[in-house]
Amino acid sequence: MPPPLVTVVVVTWQQRELVLDCLDSVAAQTLACRVLVVDNASTDGTAEAVRSRFPEAELVDLPENRGFAGGVDEAVRRVTTRFVALLNNDAVADPGWLAASLRALEDPTVAAVTSKLLLAGTAGTVNNAGVVLLDTAYGADRGLGEPDDGRFDQPVEVFGFSGGAAVLRTLAVRAVGGFASDWFMYYEDTDLSWRLRLAGWRIVYEPGAVVRHRHAASSDPASSFFAFHNERNRLLMLLRDAPLSALLRGTLRFGLTTGSLAVTRLRGRPVPPDPVFDTRLRVRVLQDALGRSPATVRQRWQGPRARRRAEVLREWAGIDSRPIDRDG
Repeated sequence: MPPPLVTVVVVTWQQRELVLDCLDSVAAQTLACRVLVVDNASTDGTAEAVRSRFPEAELVDLPENRGFAGGVDEAVRRVTTRFVALLNNDAVADPGWLAASLRALEDPTVAAVTSKLLLAGTAGTVNNAGVVLLDTAYGADRGLGEPDDGRFDQPVEVFGFSGGAAVLRTLAVRAVGGFASDWFMYYEDTDLSWRLRLAGWRIVYEPGAVVRHRHAASSDPASSFFAFHNERNRLLMLLRDAPLSALLRGTLRFGLTTGSLAVTRLRGRPVPPDPVFDTRLRVRVLQDALGRSPATVRQRWQGPRARRRAEVLREWAGIDSRPIDRDG
């Protein structure tokens, strides 16, 4: 038999039972694949359980927790197949997931195929049908919370892929610099999507590639941890990928909001309890982003010209999706 075309990468930490369910769904795929599991120094017996139940899988047992971004970047460095598939450890793929994704990648202009992610335990509800770039340059889950009622049954071109379930062209990922390994987690998929688009690649949503996701089973969107990494990485993404005008607007908006929240607190007025409105957290975000700015600016200089950055933003900001252009 010919060697597999795709390696499925699963990054995990402290979710032994979830990752075993995930890997069961990978083993049930109708298309042959290699499996690479990156364990971020779990202490719950994850590595031992994976070795015992899935001896054919390659296991990378990291000495410390590098987050999703660091784990997937480590995995991509080891992939030798033409394609690399990403699947969250708290997700379960339908048997035809890989086959449907690879059919979409027969188009040589496509670098990434993002899946139909449905919320597990919530019948017929969409979690993600691709990533949308908002006018504010935030990334958003296309279709989040919407019923799976046929509106998401057509393949379309989208701005970006979700790292929760996608299949990527390995050489394209490497050519644009791979995943931002030091971001730990959040926005690394939108950042890579932006860089793929700056390089001229296309990204499509494939509704036949179905995955059921236990959303937030591995992280807490209401936590300070989420707020810090989400806000910091968005600012770094703007610095690395966006045209100068969008970078300045986004950074100024973040700074003005932080100042406004501080003044509101000083006046004794109520501020929402969400961590994203915590002025101390927001100051830490700015400090950390500033400390990482020199390296990020160097990466920006190595990228495309300003005109190309403006073109991508103009083409995709605020756009939900576009019909697939079979002619590229």
